[in-house]
Amino acid sequence: MVAMENVSEDFILRELDYSSYFEMLSIDLPSDKSGIIEALECDNMIVKSETGHYNITNLGAILFAKRLSDFPLLERKAVRVIKYEGADRVSAASKEQIGGKGYASGFEGLIDYINNLLPNNEILGKAIRKVVPMYPEIAVRELVANAIIHQNFFMQGTSPIIEIFNDRLEITNPGAPLIDKARFVDHPPVSRNEKLASFMRRIGICEERGSGYDKVVFQTEYYQLPAPEIEIYNDHTKVILYAHKDFAKMSKDDRYRACYLHACLKRVNRDVMTNSSLRERFNIDSKNSSMISRLLNETCALGLIKIAPGSTSDKNRKYLPFWA
Repeated sequence: MVAMENVSEDFILRELDYSSYFEMLSIDLPSDKSGIIEALECDNMIVKSETGHYNITNLGAILFAKRLSDFPLLERKAVRVIKYEGADRVSAASKEQIGGKGYASGFEGLIDYINNLLPNNEILGKAIRKVVPMYPEIAVRELVANAIIHQNFFMQGTSPIIEIFNDRLEITNPGAPLIDKARFVDHPPVSRNEKLASFMRRIGICEERGSGYDKVVFQTEYYQLPAPEIEIYNDHTKVILYAHKDFAKMSKDDRYRACYLHACLKRVNRDVMTNSSLRERFNIDSKNSSMISRLLNETCALGLIKIAPGSTSDKNRKYLPFWA
């Protein structure tokens, strides 16, 4: 689809960040204008019009616009970042920024801006104190990229939104997911915006194999964070990353969700969940294995996981996600 019709080559070079296009693809910048235009046309960033001029496509504009505000149909698709003072939206917003560039050329700047707003944790080691981000950068990158790629562009007046609270990070995009939210970890990749997704994969912004959400789950486990949560409402998809909580302070839903996703992650890596692996995920001492056994039994009763075939004794029981 067309974002701007019947424009000249010089106009295209003024409106699109073509230097970022070549840099991200690790291609030498052509020495002449015709070489730049030819490359952009080959990637469907622009198409020849019947008048002999060019049309800038939605793909070219949303990825490489120097100013999205120059494209009226896409201006409202700019990513919004809001930081609140407290743990709810009643709190005053201390920072609010609307992205000005295309998604590809502005992605690294967007991630840097988000990371600079996120709170940090101070960890006391044996000899030194170390300040680490509240949320793993890999998880933030994957979820922001997913929100951009999987949004429904036909929904008007709404765009991807990143909201930062004291105790969580919420990333929302227009459009309900095309797969069951319980199957984000194992399901093959599906996108409603194939050309956008394909190009973002080529330049390394998102995962090519559909393993992006696996990385998010792995990183939250590695950082000992509560499991991420997916909410779907009013044709929007929201993913929430929670700040660190000790096991004792987690709600039952937090624990069940973490147990289920741990089983999913083990399954896609051709492994199985055990009492021992789940204790390690929660950083629970072996003397408290009975507490984890109760959690496993409760999660089984909810139908989120099941006992693996051949598991006989309670001590060495193995578990699978319900869909395995």
